[in-house]
Amino acid sequence: MTPDSLPRDRLSGFEGSIAGLPLTDVIQLKGHNRFSGCIVIEYQQRQGMIFFRDGEIIHAEQEGKTGELALFEILRWPGGRFTIQSKVTTTSRSIQQSIGFLLLEAHRLMDEDRAGGGHFTESSDATVTVRRRMSPVAERLLQITGVSYAVLMKPDGTPIEDDSFEAEALAGKGVVLASLGARLGSLLGLGGIRSAAVHAKSSQILLFEAKSHFISLAIRGESSLSQVEADIRAAFAAKK
Repeated sequence: MTPDSLPRDRLSGFEGSIAGLPLTDVIQLKGHNRFSGCIVIEYQQRQGMIFFRDGEIIHAEQEGKTGELALFEILRWPGGRFTIQSKVTTTSRSIQQSIGFLLLEAHRLMDEDRAGGGHFTESSDATVTVRRRMSPVAERLLQITGVSYAVLMKPDGTPIEDDSFEAEALAGKGVVLASLGARLGSLLGLGGIRSAAVHAKSSQILLFEAKSHFISLAIRGESSLSQVEADIRAAFAAKK
C-alpha cells in the first residue's frame, strides 16, 4: 500500500504540522496510547506512511523504500503535514524494534548527518544498516525475538560501550533489580542471585550476571518471558 493509492476521503483524520521534528512526539504519544493505524506524512512532493499495531511501529513506506530505511528518511524531513488514520492498516511487518530504540537511532543518525559523519546504507532488499554504539554482547542479544534493548554494564550501573539515554535508564533499572536480588538472596539464605526478572503490565526486565559484569535487558510486554530467557541462555551457551 502506498500513500498515492489511498482515496483522498480516507485521508480525513486529524491533521497537524511538522516543525523541527515534533512528529517524534506524535509517534511517542501513539505508542503510549497503544494506537493501531497509520500516520501519513507529506513534505513538499514527498509522502510517507508509518503503520502502528498496539502502540508499536510495525511497518513504514516512503517512495519505494520500506522498513527502518523508510522510517528514518521520513523522520529526517524538516517539515510537512501529517494525517492520523486509525482505519488504515497493513499486513506487512518490516520493523521489529521498539519505538524508543527507533527514535533514539533516528536522532543519532541526524546528529551524525549534521556532523558530516553519518549516512544510510541501502541494500537490494531495502533494509538499513544502522551504526550503533553498544557492546558486542548487547548487539547480539538485541537480535533475539522479544528483546527491545540490552546493555552490558558494570556492577555500579555504568553502561559499557553505550552512552545512550536508553542504556543509562535500563542500566539504572538493572542496578535496582540487582540490589533487590542480593537482599532477597541474603534473606532466604540463597547467597548471590545470578539472574532476576520483573514482569510488569507493559514491560519486562531481565538481569543476568556475566563474569564481572551484568546484562540488563528490556523485554516487550507481550513476549513470553520464559521463552526469551531460554533463548538468551541458549545464545550464551552457543558463545562458549
